[in-house]
Amino acid sequence: MIGYPEAPRAWGFTRGMARALGISLPKAVLDGWLSRGELGDLVDACRTCGATCECTNYLAKTVEADALPAFCPNATALAALKP
Repeated sequence: MIGYPEAPRAWGFTRGMARALGISLPKAVLDGWLSRGELGDLVDACRTCGATCECTNYLAKTVEADALPAFCPNATALAALKP
């Protein structure tokens, strides 16, 4: 199981943003598209991001997206994993 118990909120936001793009982060790691360290970097970038309210609102309203909002520090990295 891939998860980040030390940063559950950041893990949830990171996973939610990836899901909006149609990406499963655990599957990306298992399939070799993303290393566990790279995933940790994504979660850490999210954890230190100051846009928690914006992210919460975005994820509450968005099921599917072609691109992530500019406030997301992981927008470029996650877009690169998009199928």
